[in-house]
Amino acid sequence: MSKTVADTIVDYLVNGGVQRAYGIPGDSIDPLVDAIRRNPKLKYIQTRHEEGAAFAASFDSKFNGMPVACFGTSGPGSIHLLNGLYDAKMDKASVIAITGQVERSRLGQDSHQEVNLTKLFDDVSVYNQFISSSENAPYVISRAVRDSVRLKGVSHLNVPFDVFMEKVKDSPSYATKTITPTYFPDLSEAAAAIDASERPVLLIGAGALKESSELADLSYRIGAPIIYALMGKGIFSDSDKRVLGGLGLLGTKPSLEAITKSDLLIEIGSSYPYKQFIPEGIRAIQVDIDAGNFSKVFPVSIPVLSDSHTFIKSILPMVKEKTTKYYEEFVAAGYAWKRELSDLESKNTGIVNPALLAHTLSQETKENAIIVTDTGNTTVWIARHYMAKKGQRFLFSGALASMGNSLPGAIGVAMSTDRQVISAVGDGGFAMTMTELATIRKYNIPVKILLFNNSKLGMIKFEQEVEGYPQWGVDLVNPDFSTIASAYGIESLRISKNSEIASGVKKMFESSGPFLLEAITDPNTRPNPPRITFDQASGYLMASLREKVGYTPEILSR
Repeated sequence: MSKTVADTIVDYLVNGGVQRAYGIPGDSIDPLVDAIRRNPKLKYIQTRHEEGAAFAASFDSKFNGMPVACFGTSGPGSIHLLNGLYDAKMDKASVIAITGQVERSRLGQDSHQEVNLTKLFDDVSVYNQFISSSENAPYVISRAVRDSVRLKGVSHLNVPFDVFMEKVKDSPSYATKTITPTYFPDLSEAAAAIDASERPVLLIGAGALKESSELADLSYRIGAPIIYALMGKGIFSDSDKRVLGGLGLLGTKPSLEAITKSDLLIEIGSSYPYKQFIPEGIRAIQVDIDAGNFSKVFPVSIPVLSDSHTFIKSILPMVKEKTTKYYEEFVAAGYAWKRELSDLESKNTGIVNPALLAHTLSQETKENAIIVTDTGNTTVWIARHYMAKKGQRFLFSGALASMGNSLPGAIGVAMSTDRQVISAVGDGGFAMTMTELATIRKYNIPVKILLFNNSKLGMIKFEQEVEGYPQWGVDLVNPDFSTIASAYGIESLRISKNSEIASGVKKMFESSGPFLLEAITDPNTRPNPPRITFDQASGYLMASLREKVGYTPEILSR
């Protein structure tokens, strides 16, 4: 019996390793939804907004490394997917987006909900096709699945309503599985550079997530301190003396000092994007599976096309053990930095200190917890004050840095694992996608939501001030979010004092189901970078003058 195009899409998704599809039904996509209903191998998760569906799919894929599907109906439903799909594109998650379209007979007539979706989705996709009939459907569908995995990005299929229901003639099946390439890098130049260096530094990212044991051996053998990009947090414990922390605005002073003094940077599994934190002229080895990433941000002396595992396993026996360990130079600096963080955490601001809240969270989470963090000041508190345990995972909207990602992202992660999942989110980001509380309640997803509520767009406030602008347009009028969670049938608690943090976090983790802990935090606790520049300090001073007494540069120059 011939199958429809909708059935064929579902079959190819399943054969390609897709286990979950996120979305909202709609008239032009209903044949696909029914095909999913009839196939028990593909789990459907109904979200309350298509943006939430795309974010959930993106974070699901980022966490488990497998392709994930999402869908939207013609017109607005599909347009809503785009923000979450750009997150997948920029963080290299494998997502297959299927969008509905009006019937072929109505195309080109400015029909109700007719939008040129293949044109709209072209920039976000590694593969982007309109399925015009059942005849090209099998190949196009299989190619979409393969390319999404092979190229680590978004594949988009736009399908008219009537094409979904067309019968597919029997034809040879197409492969959906991608063959993993084998790498045979020549590492002689890299090994020689490592042996010649006296102050090597390892900069690691998400591409090295599974290599903690081998990375530890390499770090010890060549004496290299370990610095991580934001997506590499959790590969090692933050209490390891060789781990200096993150690099950049969210990073640490010891990391910045170590890389500034280094004579060799070894970047593994990372596409670190901030050139200003890489010393000019430093000799660098970059290990990546995508040659397009080489020298994208800063000049690389020795590019190595390889996966992290092959590189580390191959380079270890090739390099000599160094008797002088460069990381030992920063043990004292690491302790001093932790004392500095502790001083910030101990400040009594009258209401909840967000730095202390993040640190307390790290003390109570399980060894294998997954923390999905939104964009904004919350990113700073988690990146800097959450002391990671080895084996924990930290997920962010890394390259896109979209607000509103954490709640739907945590849903996607939690649907693919039984591990403890925490959504750390600010009030600005939470309000953007909080309708997904309904999704959490519908499926009883045991996500723990830690909400940092400072009634501000806090990061924007800080950015305005360091540029010399007075804070403006950043105040938020918020509801009682804990009451809203309760209205959804989700356990919740609101705290407003430092003395309530420990008991509040403990109560959150005692709950077996979903829980929202809303903390009223100090809006004036600044997310200062590890090293404040003169321009930042002078800008902040100018902003303070403007905020307090209305001074302007024109007045000051008279």
